[in-house]
Amino acid sequence: MTVDAPVTVLAHSPLVGPASWGRLPDVLRERGERVVLVDVTDDDCAPYASRYVARAALQVREAVGAAPVALVSHSGAGYLLPMLGTARRALRSTVAAYVFCDSGLPPARPMSRLDLLGTELSAEEAAAFGAHIDGGGRHPEWTDDDLRGLVPGDAERAALVASLRPRAADFYRELLPIAPDWPDAPCGFVQLSAGYDRPARAAAARGWPVVSVEPAGIAGSHFAACVEPERLADLLSDVRVAL
Repeated sequence: MTVDAPVTVLAHSPLVGPASWGRLPDVLRERGERVVLVDVTDDDCAPYASRYVARAALQVREAVGAAPVALVSHSGAGYLLPMLGTARRALRSTVAAYVFCDSGLPPARPMSRLDLLGTELSAEEAAAFGAHIDGGGRHPEWTDDDLRGLVPGDAERAALVASLRPRAADFYRELLPIAPDWPDAPCGFVQLSAGYDRPARAAAARGWPVVSVEPAGIAGSHFAACVEPERLADLLSDVRVAL
């Protein structure tokens, strides 16, 4: 890794904390990469998306100034990655790449997270989710037992459960901001689980490189960073080489 290589920025979903990246930051650093691990905890009231982006952008700026970056999202952070890119461009920083890791894809027009979930889930699943949150439910409210099959390691699973940030209907119905003139850099997709088949197919239809482990991702785990961070680091390298 040369000094001119872009800094890898890992953006966690607003539904969890940076524990969802497991040991991946350490693995990437051991391979010579410079890494910024975003840690947003104060996007707890509207406008949720703008608060997340502002805090993440500030953390990246404080860590690396205007150095070039490669922005990597996990899960729900994918919706916000273009806005983080816009913040970097405002600093005259180069965004070298956008990589969506088992992520939702950014909307092309103002849409809510609930609208976007409707493009990723079946009609029945989307309707059930909407009924749940409109009835006063929150998501995610996973327990240790719920995640045991996805994250076998006790320590990694405990950290992930502790980082969960259940959200109510106003979060899911908020219209997300749109980044102008996006994409402004090459984009790629890393599929980790069968649950992201639709976003992966949409990414491929856009001509983006898509890498995955067949048949259903790394142990079928959306939280592969907590399971096999070395393998996920390989996949991130593969997709960036293909950009």
